[in-house]
Order: sequence, then C-alpha cells, then structure tokens
Amino acid sequence: MTILIIIIVLALIFDYINGFHDAANAIATVVATKVLTPFQAVLWAAFFNFLAYWVFGFGVADTVAKTADTMQIDLVVILAGVIAAICWNLLTWWLGIPSSSSHTLIGGFAGAAVAHAIAVHGFSGYVGPDGATHHWYDIVSWYKAGKDGGMPSGVLIIIAFIVLAPLLGALASYLISIWLLNASRKSIGPKIFTVALMIATIWFVYTQMIPYEEIIKGGHKARFPSSEFWSVALEPHNIKWFLVAFIVLTVSIFCLIFSSLNLHQADAALKKMQLLSSAAFSLGHGGNDSQKVMGIIAAAVVVYINSNPGVHMSSWLDVALPSEDGAFKMPAWIPLACYSAIAAGTLSGGWKIVKTMGSKITKVSSFEGVAAETAGALTLYFTEHLKIPVSTTHTITGSIIGVGLTKRVSAVRWGVTVSLIWAWILTIPISAILAGFVYFILSVFI
Repeated sequence: MTILIIIIVLALIFDYINGFHDAANAIATVVATKVLTPFQAVLWAAFFNFLAYWVFGFGVADTVAKTADTMQIDLVVILAGVIAAICWNLLTWWLGIPSSSSHTLIGGFAGAAVAHAIAVHGFSGYVGPDGATHHWYDIVSWYKAGKDGGMPSGVLIIIAFIVLAPLLGALASYLISIWLLNASRKSIGPKIFTVALMIATIWFVYTQMIPYEEIIKGGHKARFPSSEFWSVALEPHNIKWFLVAFIVLTVSIFCLIFSSLNLHQADAALKKMQLLSSAAFSLGHGGNDSQKVMGIIAAAVVVYINSNPGVHMSSWLDVALPSEDGAFKMPAWIPLACYSAIAAGTLSGGWKIVKTMGSKITKVSSFEGVAAETAGALTLYFTEHLKIPVSTTHTITGSIIGVGLTKRVSAVRWGVTVSLIWAWILTIPISAILAGFVYFILSVFI
C-alpha cells in the first residue's frame, strides 16, 4: 500500500509539473498579443483547466491505463514510469523545450513495462495466464482494433498522432485563417459559406447529442435526476459538443460582420475573441492532460489489486478499468485532484516555453491567435472524443505553424520548428529508456 500511495502522490506532482510545463500552450498567444498580462493569462487558463472536470469523461484515462497489461506488471513499473516522466519534464522545462508531457508519461509507462518483462522472462517466449505464448514486447498494448469498426487504440496510434495531431491543428488553423481573411472582404460569397457552415454545425451537433433515455440506460445515474432538460444539457458528452457549436457559431457571427468593421474595431473584436479561444483551448488542455494522470492512478490501483488477491479496497480507492461489459469506475476525488493539480501548475507559469511558443515560431497577432487557439481547441475535442491521448504542445504548435503558412512559408521560423520536432520524436524513446533504467535501479531496493 505504501508504494501505491507514493505513486498517487508522484502522479499528482507530475500533473502539477504538466500544468506549468504546458501553461504556454494556452497562454502564449494571449500574452504575445498583449490581450492579457502573464498573471491574468495564467489565472484565466488555470480556471478553465479546472472547469474541464465537469466537461470531459474518462476515455483518454482508459486508453492510458491500458498502455501495458496490468495483469503482467507490478507497482514498481508504474513508479519507475512516473519518476522518469517527471525527470524528463523538468529537464525539458528547464531547457525551454515544449516537449509533450503526454508522450513522456506514455513512454515512461511503456519503457518500464518492457524492462519488467525482460527482467522477469528474458528475451525468450513464456506462457501467460491465458495459456498462450508471449514475448517481452507483448506486455505493451501496441495496437488494438476498435470495437464495431471504431477507432483503434494502443501505443502505435498514440505515436501516429505525434504527426497527425500537429497536422490536424495546422490544417484547421490554415482553413480558419483563410475563412477569416475572405470574410473581411465585402462580398456575398463568404457570407453564404458562413451561413451554410452555421446550419451544418447545428445539424451535426444535434445528431451527436445523447438523449435522456440513453443517459439513464443500464441504471446509470444522470447528473440531475429530477430534471430531464438539465440532465441532457449537462451530460459531459453533450457539453463538449455544445462547446464545439458555440465556438464555431461565435467565429461565424464575427465573420458575418467582419467586413463592416474598420481596422480598430476588428482588432478590438479579435482580442475579445482571443479570450474565448484561449479558454476553449485551456478546457481541452485540462481535459486531455489530466485524464492521463487519472489513467496512471487507475492502473496503479488495479495492479495493486491484482498483486494482492482478495484484498479489500477502501471506497476511496474503488477503481475498475472497463471490460467488455463494464464501465470505467473511479472515485470522484481522483479526477478532482488531477484537475486541481494541473490548474495549480498552470498558475505557476512556465515562462521559458511561453517565449518559444509565443514569438519564436512565428509572429502572432490577435488574428493569428484566434485562428490557432480555435483550431487547437477543436482538434483536442475531436481527439478526446476518439479517446486518443494527444499532445497539447504538438497540437498548438501545429496550429501556430498553420497560421504562419497563410502569410508565407518563410513566415515560419523553420529552424526552431525542426528543433521542436526532434524533441517530439525523441520524447517517447528517451522516456522509455530512462524509465527502464529507473526500473532496474528501483528493483534492487524494492
């Protein structure tokens, strides 16, 4: 139990470090454009980091918890993974490199699990609890097909999104920028497109809503059992899609009036919209990154239960990973603690990375800030819906690059960008190797 408690404490410390390491993701553009002072910006971002507690479910947490086979590892594996992730995060923060906290954690968990498998079974095959022959690399969930043709999961999918997340962010921000640029012209075409987009958005979001009957299906408790309306309106899945509609419709309304504004009025409106876009991104940051720590804590509890058959867990540690016929069960204090930790970390800043994100990649104005943050937020909501733990760092960096490309290719400082990409590529393998060393060291003493 002592090691389990240490893991929970260290996981929350990692979540705090994640907050100040990734604070720049949400606040760099509003600071660079002087919409908010640095202190105001971190308060704004921290508030929405915490607010994500009421918006997002546990899909990403489930994916992270199943990075390695919890039946085949022990608590030392998870402890080594968290320690390695903390070390790499602190090092990259100190050097001002906006690396991925998400991939650090995934890499650490997977690397420690592989080291454990090699230490216990060597490089030869062994017979697992299921009676089948396994190898050391099978301990990690590399790829798992999705149910009913849905999105597959596993470490390979997470690795794929090292490339796909920034590309999605760049494409979205590029398209939003082109949309805004055309909306500034006094012609009817962009307005027709905007109205059509508004109608399509309302229709799409309506089709994604979960009705009251689905919410209470299978005995699940609604948030407001006495009110069908509020139960539907405040269901986490529905809130997320309401936010998507709100973001798109707000930008659409601005596009409809953009051509009638003078330069000063347009800039003032864009700065106000930056508050909305940065808030939306901070929500996505909190929802995506806090869930990864929830997943690590959940995996640790399940490993402890597997290692101690028949043990009676207190209600505060009553955790269950989802199975084919079960739901993810997690005490309320775990997500509450994780969201609080990341919000507190965001309050602590992370100014070295703010400078890189806010000015070194490309010069950012309010126009670019709105496009980049809106694109980043929508990308995070989309990947969270698919239960894929992506890097908020990669996503917003890609979004900023996409905005820069609308001006000209040379507007992006590619030397800085290439350095960042190398940091992204190396994060998972370095974290995995570091976690493997930490595991072997801990195994001597524990």
